[in-house]
Amino acid sequence: MLISGLQKLTLLDYPGQLSCTIFTGGCNFRCPFCHNASLVAPERIEAYPGGEEEIFRFLERRQGMLEGVAVSGGEPLLQPDLPDFLRRVRAMGYKIKLDTNGSFPERLRAVVEEGLVDRVAMDLKNAPGLYPETVGLRLLDIAPIERSKNYLLEGHVPYEFRTTVVRGLHTAESLAEAAAWIAGAEEYYLQQYRDAGDILLPEGLSAFSDEEMHELLKTVQETLPAAQLRGLA
Repeated sequence: MLISGLQKLTLLDYPGQLSCTIFTGGCNFRCPFCHNASLVAPERIEAYPGGEEEIFRFLERRQGMLEGVAVSGGEPLLQPDLPDFLRRVRAMGYKIKLDTNGSFPERLRAVVEEGLVDRVAMDLKNAPGLYPETVGLRLLDIAPIERSKNYLLEGHVPYEFRTTVVRGLHTAESLAEAAAWIAGAEEYYLQQYRDAGDILLPEGLSAFSDEEMHELLKTVQETLPAAQLRGLA
């Protein structure tokens, strides 16, 4: 499996669990606001020194100290050997959270039904009709994303949906439509866009102010009362 990064300690990536985050390389989307550009642009992707076995040596040393492992990217479900990797992590006693863009519903279903993940975070990029522009693709079949979304809403595994909100790509109207698309969701987060220095195509992108984010949240809460904000400056 192509592993491109490791954050050795996080209190944020896996809510409620003292965890590390493992980043896989490669993604099928090209979201201009992606904050992990070095994991997405093919010419910039590098393998983590020592590879998969170094990751497992790290996890062995942290047994009894860390509780969970968040697997992010990139898009982890692009990795054909992800299930084998998750089985080894699970055998070490860790809880596992998987981040995904939702474009591989059958692979998502497979790892959930095998009991390889304890929580899933799915990026909800925008209202359905705005997906191609938001993910940086001219053509996009949204049906797989629909299937992933519906599968999570059925409650097979604890989950959250989240949207990184970017001026010029998102509006109150598009976020209201996105919220309606996942009506009934238990957890939905609006995340404030930030330029952390590794943005794929940062030119022309900007964040909504904290005050504007609170107003956008009110719009979303008309459909999803439990929606929250995440990542305000």
